[in-house]
Amino acid sequence: MSDEEDGGSLYVLTAVLLTPAQFPSILGDDFPEACSLLGVRPAPDGYGLVLGQDEDGARWTVVVDDVSLVAMAIASWDCGMEYDLSPDERSIVVSLAGWPLELAVATPGIPEPHDPQQGADGTGRVPLAPPSAEAWGPVQRRMGADQIAREWADWSGRVPTDGGEAAAAHPGLARALKEAVDYTQSPPPPGRVRSSFAGEEARTLRVDGPGWSLVARTTGAAFVLLDEEPGEVLQVPHDGAAELPELTGLLAELDRIAVRPA
Repeated sequence: MSDEEDGGSLYVLTAVLLTPAQFPSILGDDFPEACSLLGVRPAPDGYGLVLGQDEDGARWTVVVDDVSLVAMAIASWDCGMEYDLSPDERSIVVSLAGWPLELAVATPGIPEPHDPQQGADGTGRVPLAPPSAEAWGPVQRRMGADQIAREWADWSGRVPTDGGEAAAAHPGLARALKEAVDYTQSPPPPGRVRSSFAGEEARTLRVDGPGWSLVARTTGAAFVLLDEEPGEVLQVPHDGAAELPELTGLLAELDRIAVRPA
């Protein structure tokens, strides 16, 4: 892929979508926040992020507005097929130094991945870098919810016999569920409530708010992670408890307002 902005070539390693329905949770609680981190406006159709190295091995993230092309490349790679991702130069929105995500691959035959000098992309920003995994915080909380969504069969098998009653008294859980209910009455920023296919008639819900993340199956359990509880996963009671909302109805309402992949 040629990059008009730095006059060289980019060896593509991977790509991800940045849309209201699909974006790396590591970047923010919602789509506008993720866009802000990258310094782009939250365009309704979103973007594709192309991650690669230049001829000197420097890390670059190229933001393009040809979302369908990036989605096609990702789908092909997921099926084990080759796909030469070469966006038209006119689709490039901005080229940013560094990678916002951790990559364990590199381009053969060129120097090891490294960040270009600050300012090399013309923005004056420090090169993008994945956040540290050492300290618990919003990023780790969202990544934990993503992991539960990916490993749902394993996590749903850990549901305690009390059906979540032990977590019902936690004030953080009550706060998170109240704010989730508020979302159903006053829609939050795009991407805070996302719904994806989970097989049969089930959907996976990912919901985020200030200090909390919820992951659930519309036909199953729901879990909440909190910034104030490092590494802890709270199960939401099914039938409501104390002043908590009834779960099945809440999930249905969240799924109704959620953004979905095209």
